[in-house]
Amino acid sequence: MTFIDHVLEVPSYGWADSNGKLITPTLKQLWGEAFSRINIFQSKKKWIPFINWFTAICMVPFLYFFVVYYITWPLLLATVVYGMVIMSTHGTIWFHRYCTHRAYTFSHPVWRFITQNLVLRTFAEEVYVVSHHVHHLKSDKPGDPYNSNAGIMYCMLSDVNHQAIAKDLDEENFRKASHFLSHTGIPRNSFAQYLKWGSIASPGHTVALWALNWTFWYGVFFLIGGHGLACGLFTGALFWFVLVRAFNYTGHGGGKVKHVEGVDFDRSNMSINQNRPGFLSGEWHNNHHLYPESARAGFLPYQLDLAWIYIYGLYKIGGVSRFTDSKKQFLKRFGL
Repeated sequence: MTFIDHVLEVPSYGWADSNGKLITPTLKQLWGEAFSRINIFQSKKKWIPFINWFTAICMVPFLYFFVVYYITWPLLLATVVYGMVIMSTHGTIWFHRYCTHRAYTFSHPVWRFITQNLVLRTFAEEVYVVSHHVHHLKSDKPGDPYNSNAGIMYCMLSDVNHQAIAKDLDEENFRKASHFLSHTGIPRNSFAQYLKWGSIASPGHTVALWALNWTFWYGVFFLIGGHGLACGLFTGALFWFVLVRAFNYTGHGGGKVKHVEGVDFDRSNMSINQNRPGFLSGEWHNNHHLYPESARAGFLPYQLDLAWIYIYGLYKIGGVSRFTDSKKQFLKRFGL
């Protein structure tokens, strides 16, 4: 087995059967795995999956107060825009193109910190980054942590069921996994700390940054538009945080081959370019699978890429020192 085959914690139902075919767990198995993975009373090493769900639960009161006391059409519009455009685009900018694929480099850590905290914090970087490297190497195959062939709930519960790193890595393989986050500015555990916490990220830093980020942004939202705007934008973040889990199901055709001629050029996997995530967050997913290290994924004339606009804009003012742009390679390769 290679490093990438065992860097993630294998679910109790396994990735593949004895014949190498994908195991599609039942709904009962998926939920059973989920509740087992967040049981911090059983082991403190389960803190990252637990914090994923705990974060969502902490957002629910904002949803309640928004719906019961503050909802208006203008605030509802702000909520939708924040969740579907701002949160979504930030996910592409930070988690996807920078943290995972290193598609660009910041000129100073201050710009990195600002970009990291441009919106409300949700996922710990570790949850997204390590598993996404596995996803690219095993797209639509057993071991892909959000394999659309196993159904939508396989993807929806992947953050707790499939995206945590293995708890039995040796020191060399832990070092390799830790290196995935070496450029992000996240304090990383030593191997001894990993043996205690089962993670690359430090729980103390993760929780402290989360609390400070939420406090800062609630204050900013309140100063702009009172408790109504603050509760509305937290609600928008909640919906993004929950629904983004479905993206790799729809973004890989819902388990079916849905490539469109002249739109989806990478046929090595089931990824497709979708207009909604493309226009709203720059996530032209089939293009991204072709050139994962590109800071731009909107290659065709109509493919608006808000994430690229932010990255390139930051480059123009000196906040980004280097980026990879694969548009010319794409156009030349496909004669466009």
